[in-house]
Amino acid sequence: MTDRRFGNSGSVLFAVTIFTSAFLLFQVQPLLAKFILPWFGGTPAVWTMCMLVFQMLLFGGYAYAHLLSRIKSHSRQALIHASLLTLAALTLPVVPAAEWKPTGDEAPSLRITLLLLSTVGMPYFLLSSTGPLLQNWFSKACPGASPYRLYALSNIGSLLALISFPFVFEPAFSSTAQAWLWSVLFLIFALSCLMCSWKTAMAPTPAETGTEASLIPQTADVVPLPRIRWLILAMLPSIMLLATTNEVCMNIAVVPFLWIIPLTLYLLSFILTFESDRFYRRRPMTLLTACSLCATMLMLSRGSMSGVVFQIALLFGNLFVVCMFCHGELVRLKPDPKQLTAFYLTMSAGGAAGGLAVGLLAPLIFKGYFELPLALVACLLICIGTFLRDDKQFQQRVPPRTTRNMGATLLSLCFVYFTCFAQHAPDVLDVKRNFYGVLRVENDVLESNARPMRDIVHGCVVHGRQFVDRDGRYQPSTYYSQSSGIGRTLLTVDVDRPRRMGVVGLGAGTLAVYGRSGDAIRFYEINPDVIDLAQEHFTFLDDSHAEIDIIPGDARLVLDRETDQNFDVLVLDAFSGDAIPVHLLTSEAMQIYMRHLSAKGILAVHISNSYFDLEPVVRALASESGLEARVQKCAQGADGGVAFNSVWMLLSNDAAFLNTVCGPDASKNTSHRVVYWTDDHNNLLHVLR
Repeated sequence: MTDRRFGNSGSVLFAVTIFTSAFLLFQVQPLLAKFILPWFGGTPAVWTMCMLVFQMLLFGGYAYAHLLSRIKSHSRQALIHASLLTLAALTLPVVPAAEWKPTGDEAPSLRITLLLLSTVGMPYFLLSSTGPLLQNWFSKACPGASPYRLYALSNIGSLLALISFPFVFEPAFSSTAQAWLWSVLFLIFALSCLMCSWKTAMAPTPAETGTEASLIPQTADVVPLPRIRWLILAMLPSIMLLATTNEVCMNIAVVPFLWIIPLTLYLLSFILTFESDRFYRRRPMTLLTACSLCATMLMLSRGSMSGVVFQIALLFGNLFVVCMFCHGELVRLKPDPKQLTAFYLTMSAGGAAGGLAVGLLAPLIFKGYFELPLALVACLLICIGTFLRDDKQFQQRVPPRTTRNMGATLLSLCFVYFTCFAQHAPDVLDVKRNFYGVLRVENDVLESNARPMRDIVHGCVVHGRQFVDRDGRYQPSTYYSQSSGIGRTLLTVDVDRPRRMGVVGLGAGTLAVYGRSGDAIRFYEINPDVIDLAQEHFTFLDDSHAEIDIIPGDARLVLDRETDQNFDVLVLDAFSGDAIPVHLLTSEAMQIYMRHLSAKGILAVHISNSYFDLEPVVRALASESGLEARVQKCAQGADGGVAFNSVWMLLSNDAAFLNTVCGPDASKNTSHRVVYWTDDHNNLLHVLR
């Protein structure tokens, strides 16, 4: 029982400190990733690199807490930790220095790593150590209380930070203001952490409380087998979280902020299982997990035959059930508080291993998103294996030989399932995967007239199409048909002289068909796999009469370094689904575009989107730059059924030309909003439909 001299105030202090540390951890991750996103091109690789650095720092923090807790003298522990907290305070605020902006001559991955380490490395390292370290101190200060409930509390802090960042802090504050606010909160956290250390030092020893040392549970060093089980049970939910997020957000429904739901379910399972035993009942949860996994495997094998809502609900439900099972088993296997830091260290290693498996290894090994079916198979084997190993009634009723035969049959079925899943559909010509996602080239036919065609698809979004019959190979379609905003522009602008055009986003290279003899078209494409597929499977680039250049890399960074290109038309076509590269629509980006436009050049921005209304953002940029703005829409099925619904905004100081292309009535602002974005302050909630 907790000594009264320690009091409830001590417990509250530990709880508040651990809650604050978890909140700050989940706040600074998206804050700094967003801060440096424009510097390194706004690519998904930036987010991936940031998450890997943070995961390694988290593991380092847990390792530090484990080593520090092995020092017998608490005063020495406190002195070391206080010294490091002081050093961390000297690195504040967590505002990246401008000197870290890339110059083009260095490896981005290394520069991002060094930037994060120098900016937030020490504070993040110490925040990561707080959970296991303070729980260890708490177990000494309050020998009668369970420290594991504090872990549930820390996950509540993480969950609150996760939800509050996009919906509260990001809309209200600029990135710089958030960084300063975070730095002030870190100083408050550091002071409360020092107070926890003092409270622990003042707490009575076991002899003072009348508890004999011999009565305190003692455990030997943890043997390797339990640690391996800790590692696996922590790694599988991490893999399942990332694999489910990829499957839902890339292949099923590109819906804004949908990624928040799986991470929320992941944290919620930690909160419930570590808060109380009543939320995890082993036998029913094992049965439910096995059924959920089998249902999900069946659904994936059926593909798009299931409805979108059903697929998302089943995948998210399965994720939650699997996390509850794995984390519930972790709670069952949790050691005595003497081994608390080793337990959390192994858990963090499992989480980091899962992140590395999906973030780094899977893109290198697999061409498609095969980590989800592989994770489902692994979870099913672990689930059933756990049941067979520990259920005494089953062991008494079923002979060991029958159990072995059942296990062999299950392994064979899982192998057959994964092998079948990994086979490409017959209409898929090519599949490539890298940090930017999975790209497929597929053969299909147009429903209206059965014309054969070829698509380049990213997730569930078509990024280019070409008809494969002799006449159709020269026909622009989808968002680039002749009735679209960009089609009308390129058919009208400077018909009597050669033109210079810049295009941000290659796709299948469709816009090359508008090139005439003497024209020069310069494509900017960040994804090298897009370039390879456009050149290997589509003929737009080879058939064009214009001179074609393809510049690899992020368009904003490349344009910023290039000399003035004097473009007659500059096309921004990098907006689709939930993947909005915000750094291409800020005031700073607009200044770069203006430098590359000719005196009467046209900036054409593709803003077709089901979820975000980008018109007010583009209009604000046009107003700031002194340009006229028009909206040109194209209906689904136009141009003989080959067009998609599309919305293009055309910006120029040549109002007469815009009126010719769009008509004088197209200048009306249909959104009735003004949204001004800068690199330091922008938020997608402002433009959510």
